[in-house]
Amino acid sequence: MKNVVGRLILIATLIVPFSQQARAQPLKELAAHTHYHGVAFAQSGSAVLMLASHHGLFAVDKTGDAKRLSPEQDFMGFSASIASPLSYFASGHPASGGNIGFLKSDDGGSTWKQISEGMNGPVDFHQMDVSPANPQTIYGNYDGIQVSHDAGLKWKVTGAAPETLIAIAASSVAEATVFAATKNGLQKTMDSGASWQTLGFAGEIVSLVKTAPDGSVYAFVVGRGLMKANEKTLADWILLSNDFGNSVPLHMAVDSANGKHLALTTQNNDVLESQDAGKTWKAFAGSN
Repeated sequence: MKNVVGRLILIATLIVPFSQQARAQPLKELAAHTHYHGVAFAQSGSAVLMLASHHGLFAVDKTGDAKRLSPEQDFMGFSASIASPLSYFASGHPASGGNIGFLKSDDGGSTWKQISEGMNGPVDFHQMDVSPANPQTIYGNYDGIQVSHDAGLKWKVTGAAPETLIAIAASSVAEATVFAATKNGLQKTMDSGASWQTLGFAGEIVSLVKTAPDGSVYAFVVGRGLMKANEKTLADWILLSNDFGNSVPLHMAVDSANGKHLALTTQNNDVLESQDAGKTWKAFAGSN
């Protein structure tokens, strides 16, 4: 299992040649041709999920069919806007290569424009998140932790990223607080990335971290399972589920309309959902 997670960084750097027409296709078919780097619940239209991938942004309907909305480009980092249901943020690489900077879509993911190059850019944020505590604040990782307080127009580097960083999640209650999933436990900063401290699971691989509007923090710990705590009592972690087999969850979304409805993707390109706040999981629309 550790070897699987150890290959995540290598997987994240690969661009698989893929020519995909804008047509609906089953998730099983899509999973064979690309790799997922983000997931969000759709906040408008008929789609249920939005999947950011090596080859663009895909909208997934309730039957499990996925259709590419965006141009074919590599979304290495992806976050849904909290301020607008039609807006998304991303970073990564254009199809022609190089880095794409910090992007925004205001039409549900169909068209994108560069908001800024970021610091020392054009940036390629592999980890990024919008602060639920202040939607104008956005965090990204490129040559250190970067933060913007004006929705991505201007950026500054606040400090070094934790070693072996896998994912970040901005706090739902404190704008300057960010959680980091690493190969050496779960870490936390309370000063926007200037300094970090280990919260727990030291020496263990934490592959996923996600915050929720109700103050919950989710973390997947390899060998333990999906864990949950409240931001106010972070020492009191409870195990929700360890029934993932050899799959390692990497990205997770919480439905803003129903906090018990969760979705996640794994290193195997599984797309799973839970209707009971993470206790039980099944393949989304029978996709796996």
